[in-house]
Amino acid sequence: QVQLVESGGGLVQAGGSLRLSCAASGGTFSTYIMGWFRQAPGKVREFVAGIKWSDSRADYADSVKGRFTISRDNAKNTVYLQMNSLKPEDTAVYYCASSGGTTWYGMSHQSSYDYWGQGTQVTVSS
Repeated sequence: QVQLVESGGGLVQAGGSLRLSCAASGGTFSTYIMGWFRQAPGKVREFVAGIKWSDSRADYADSVKGRFTISRDNAKNTVYLQMNSLKPEDTAVYYCASSGGTTWYGMSHQSSYDYWGQGTQVTVSS
């Protein structure tokens, strides 16, 4: 059973930075794709970024390109989301997700992912 545990959320002023971490266990992550999604109050959950564990190929939502960076540490089985130049509209609960590739609709599609973390709150004040 794959377990994903997010950390690193918090309150930050606009223009500031945060780094989210997602510690993964219970799976063979060398073949996985990992993703970050977020859900703001009253809105649907949306794709933020994804990374292919084997070669670090990454993709981003247009709204975060140039500000957010996804990366992974093989030795620690951990995926990171570095968030810079944060805006109030980035306020949301951020979720980590993993995909074993068995059901694949694309990196940005929620149904591609098999396991989800519990989420970590990010609040950006103006």
